Amino acid sequence: MLSSSKIAIVGSGQMAEAVLGGLLSQGSIAPYQVIGSGPRASRGDKLAAQYGIRTTTDNRAAVEGADIVLLGIKPQMAAPVLPELAPVIKRDALVVSIAAGITLATLSEGLGHPAVVRAMPNTPGKINAGITVWTCSEAVTEVQKRQAAALLSALGDEVFVEHERYIDMATALSGTGPMYVLLFMESLVDAGVRMGLPRYLAERLVLQTVKGSAEYAQLTGHHLAQLRNDVTSPGGTSAEALHELDRAGFRPAIGNAVMAAFRRSVELGEPKR
Repeated sequence: MLSSSKIAIVGSGQMAEAVLGGLLSQGSIAPYQVIGSGPRASRGDKLAAQYGIRTTTDNRAAVEGADIVLLGIKPQMAAPVLPELAPVIKRDALVVSIAAGITLATLSEGLGHPAVVRAMPNTPGKINAGITVWTCSEAVTEVQKRQAAALLSALGDEVFVEHERYIDMATALSGTGPMYVLLFMESLVDAGVRMGLPRYLAERLVLQTVKGSAEYAQLTGHHLAQLRNDVTSPGGTSAEALHELDRAGFRPAIGNAVMAAFRRSVELGEPKR
């Protein structure tokens, strides 16, 4: 789907680099198809040396003639960057944005371009183990949808949703999700050290426990509450630990954190006054 496309990557952040690296490692594209742009020439030089792509600090020069434009800019850069690109985007180009909070309407209006995709990846995409939720405007063709799916699959799983409101929800849940999991893991490691375990051993135990629990849940397909109940023996250590977590408001705290992230994602997409 991408082998004959000229691809411009505007914004040289880590997720944009993850898409680039994933596509190249999969053999979906060749380096000569890609040109990347960003404000720092030193960053561009590093990407050029590592991946063999062309780079520039001129966003307009990168986008001109591109069949697919990947926007990896920070949300606060949308206001100056979108109008800059508008005059040079091809009429039949596909624009894919991974900028948090930036709505389809803002993208389409800012670029003066109807065919736009809004996507929310997460950081495990850096090792092709992430999940990206995406949607698109009505002007995106079926071929372009397949191109978007191929592009985003470089980060791992990809899920298309019909309703844009799900993107802000996904931002709060899966986009922000690695932070919740990593904080939980960090807390478990610290608790292990507090008990007297060497940190290297506590980290190894926690990393494999979290990885194995996720894989086990995926493999069985059982409801998470059932799996949790299966390891909570009456009067046992898990029951005692669960009591303390409930007493501390663990589950409501997680829910409140997700809702706060959701509200912030919506705020990022609101027009600035």
